[in-house]
Amino acid sequence: MKLSKMTKEELESYSYTDLAAMILKEEKKSLNTPTLFKKICGLLNLTEEDYANKIGDFYTTLTTDKTFILLDDASWDLRDRHSVKVTLTEEDTDDEEDLTETEDELDDELDDMAPDNVHDMDDDAEIDDPDLDDVDDVDDDLTIIDEDELD
Repeated sequence: MKLSKMTKEELESYSYTDLAAMILKEEKKSLNTPTLFKKICGLLNLTEEDYANKIGDFYTTLTTDKTFILLDDASWDLRDRHSVKVTLTEEDTDDEEDLTETEDELDDELDDMAPDNVHDMDDDAEIDDPDLDDVDDVDDDLTIIDEDELD
C-alpha cells in the first residue's frame, strides 16, 4: 500500500526507519538525511521543532540499521539495491603471499625457537613416557558403585 493512502494511525504504527525504507522503495532513488526525514515528518504531521529535535537520532538510527547504506554523495538508499565491490591493491596481494607459509616451514621455525633440551618430534610420533606405561593396568583396579552405596 502506498504511504499516501495510509491513515495517520497506520503511519504512526511504523518506526522512522520503516517509514524511511518505504519512502526509498516508493521513490526508487536515494535521498539525503534532511530530505528523507522531512518526508517522514510530513507524513506524521510533525512540527519543525520535532524535526530539529529528532533528526540527529534519526541519522544515528540509519547508520546502525543494516537496511540502509550511506552513499558517497551523502544520500541514503536501501542496502539490497547495492553490491559491495572489494578491490585489492598490489600491496594487499603481497601481504597475502607473506601469510602463506607451509606447515613444514612453521614447524621448522618452531623447532628453531625451542630450547636445546626439547627434542624435535613428528606430530604423529608416540610419546615414550615411563610414567604412562602402567595406565592400562589401572582399569583392572576400578570398581563402579551406586550412589546408595556411598552413604
